[in-house]
Amino acid sequence: MLTMIAAAAENNALGKDNDLVWHLPDDFKRFKRLTSGHYIIMGRKTFDSFPKLLPDRTHVIITRQKDFKPEGTIVVNSLEEAIRVSKLDEQAYIIGGGEIYKLGMHVADRIELTRVHGAFDADTYFPEIDEEKWELVKEQFHEKDEKHKYSFTYLTYERR
Repeated sequence: MLTMIAAAAENNALGKDNDLVWHLPDDFKRFKRLTSGHYIIMGRKTFDSFPKLLPDRTHVIITRQKDFKPEGTIVVNSLEEAIRVSKLDEQAYIIGGGEIYKLGMHVADRIELTRVHGAFDADTYFPEIDEEKWELVKEQFHEKDEKHKYSFTYLTYERR
């Protein structure tokens, strides 16, 4: 199973200047719960946005840079190669960024999307979800509160 996991605004904004444009603690907890113990596939810029390796996950980084080899990671040159090295995991995750999500839209089995209710200025966007190819199978709304400046909805899509 290959799942794309992302948090995107209603205008599909993902982030700006290699960072998220919101802070949603419950979404971070969900991301950690779902991805812990699994392979996480990402582009180099997404990896660079982390202060350190995410614990209890195997980092697979897609890059064209030949000399990019951070300790404790697997570095590959294509999404196809990333999927191949992640075959040991029955549930691998594509975690970004925008270009990797566009590629992943054609090969993923599931999308775990946190839809942040609002529109944001961004430089990276999640691709449109074609409802003829994807079926919404689960949704759970989360109202804004003292820890969450924005309301959001967890959406699970499966390939038709």
